[in-house]
Amino acid sequence: MTIKILLADDHKIIRDGLKSLIDNEPGMGVAAEARNGREAVKLAASLKPDIIIMDISMPDLNGIEATRQILSDNSLNKVIAFSMHSDKRFVVEMLRAGAMAYLLKDSAFEELVRAIKAVADGQIYLSPRITGTVIKDYMNQLNSSDVSESVSLTSREREVLQLIAEGQTTKQIASQLHVSVKTVETHRRQIMDKLKIHSIAELTKFAIREGLTTLEV
Repeated sequence: MTIKILLADDHKIIRDGLKSLIDNEPGMGVAAEARNGREAVKLAASLKPDIIIMDISMPDLNGIEATRQILSDNSLNKVIAFSMHSDKRFVVEMLRAGAMAYLLKDSAFEELVRAIKAVADGQIYLSPRITGTVIKDYMNQLNSSDVSESVSLTSREREVLQLIAEGQTTKQIASQLHVSVKTVETHRRQIMDKLKIHSIAELTKFAIREGLTTLEV
């Protein structure tokens, strides 16, 4: 039985490289590719892949939020985070979102194969270089009140925040999310109130710091 894989990464050269390697691996095959998190959510729902290899830093909808949405729709989906970021904030948030594996992009392909097989069997897989970071963070933070401010935001508020930080207008966001302009304005006001932030520039900085987007300011 072939493991059906969905690749989600905004860099075509990475998707092409992974597809070529995976398709040549016995028992594995790439069923589809997504250029951003929003495409990944739609393809996951329609194709029902066995494994989703998810980049974290993608425009429009980042990998963390995409993973949350995918798993909220179907908890049987299995996500492997595949990122250049080893910072504990990205790692922990991706695992909290429900990812079953976390690999760094400079890992050897053989390690990715091991992760795919492990996750397909229902096991957790962490890149050796980040295991210590994850364990330390969970020991220190799991029962701590020192929780990231972003946790207080709803999934839709984080989604709106990313689009604001990426420079989309209220009308564009409303069209993208299929809601009214008034609803987007309400979300923006609630985000600002919760975070005690009162300018788009500060919202953008916050979104970057929280890993919602990687745009530079």
